[in-house]
Amino acid sequence: MITLNQLLKINKGRNQKQCEYYLGSLNAVLPRHGVDTPLRIAHFLAQVIHESGYLLFKEENLNYASSGLRNIWPQRFPTDEIANAYARQPERIANRAYANRMGNGDEASGDGWKYRGRGLIQLTGAENYRACGQALKLDLANNPDIILQSPDISVAVACWYWTSRNLNEWADRDDIREITRRVNGGFNGLNDRMSVLAVAKSLSL
Repeated sequence: MITLNQLLKINKGRNQKQCEYYLGSLNAVLPRHGVDTPLRIAHFLAQVIHESGYLLFKEENLNYASSGLRNIWPQRFPTDEIANAYARQPERIANRAYANRMGNGDEASGDGWKYRGRGLIQLTGAENYRACGQALKLDLANNPDIILQSPDISVAVACWYWTSRNLNEWADRDDIREITRRVNGGFNGLNDRMSVLAVAKSLSL
């Protein structure tokens, strides 16, 4: 059982209201998905805390300047002219950045915005929303904002993502690099994830 004091320490003393918001759901939902040992819980928290900006963000922030678009999605925004045309327009950015991948339609379909990142691990893309919704018996494909409405659902969605990528296995191996690669697609924020993990492992979860 994670206590509020423990979660606050793992969250580096930040965002107490958010810690209070998620605490009961973490304790109730994690065991249902096999995230039920101190090491698994520590690794899970390290990832979701980093991905959610220390539990602060419930959905993806897509309000990028043109330079950010060029850096993050160089193939989608290959020139300054294109990036400038989309800068600071989150819905248009999502529709271009996520078009024709992850089960999304083209830019005009609006799927990029509809299925933008939501929840503690930022579920993204139509095919992930469909698969997660089927597993949790939620109509996420038609109502993706369901993820934002309940801490139980947000935690359950993160757990679905976790188990669908066999991350308990890698947590048992204490392999944060492989977990980060499977969550992030690379190693962005690895040092921060490692820092959070170290705190979590130091406590008696």
